[in-house]
Amino acid sequence: METMLRVTDIHAAYGAVRALHGVSLEVAEGEVVALLGVNGAGKSTTLRAITGLMKPTQGSITFRGEDITGRKPESIVKRGLSLVPEGREIFSTLTVEENLRLGAYVSYSRETYREDLEEMFELFPILKERFTQAGGLLSGGEQQMLAIARALMARPKLLMLDEPSLGLSPAITDHVFELIAQLRERGLTILLVEQNAERALEVVDKAYLLSNGVVEASGTAAEVKAQVDLASIYLGGEDSDGTGVGM
Repeated sequence: METMLRVTDIHAAYGAVRALHGVSLEVAEGEVVALLGVNGAGKSTTLRAITGLMKPTQGSITFRGEDITGRKPESIVKRGLSLVPEGREIFSTLTVEENLRLGAYVSYSRETYREDLEEMFELFPILKERFTQAGGLLSGGEQQMLAIARALMARPKLLMLDEPSLGLSPAITDHVFELIAQLRERGLTILLVEQNAERALEVVDKAYLLSNGVVEASGTAAEVKAQVDLASIYLGGEDSDGTGVGM
């Protein structure tokens, strides 16, 4: 498979605090790849660097063969990268329809908009029911569905999901992972940031485990399970002894 995204030795910092120390990863076309680790491991910072929300101090990022290191976020979105941010960040005062229309601004045409809406209704039937309601009136799970649908309306080549199960009930979390599996079957390339490692490894092709801004382990889902004792690390639940492995 052809490499769609290549992150090479990126370093990043928030002021004097170094957050990434040479992170490298690859996502091939059609793959679902997980970026795992506890809070503060560097997962969201890696996504911020990829999407142009922060500029790496060192290293490079290429997308579909083009260097996008340090480019502006809107330029990166236009190239086919869509991010569903942690916390959803929908426009709560706008209706479901208006949120979806904003997501489609990159690729908007009347014909494709209607086609894409129908596809979103197929994937997320609840959004059709809530179409004229304000986003802020939706439940947490429904808002997550809206955030993902809004990103998909841009017709991305690569969809990035930042902690999509955060704060959701177990039943809604199940639905989110079922959706990721469904999008995978449709051939969409996905980079998934997720603390719940056990669930993430059920739906991905390969994974990278971050710790303190460096890649601790990587490989196929099966290889990462074999390399890392997930039960001893706070990835999907409480750390069993509070120590983990320095995560």
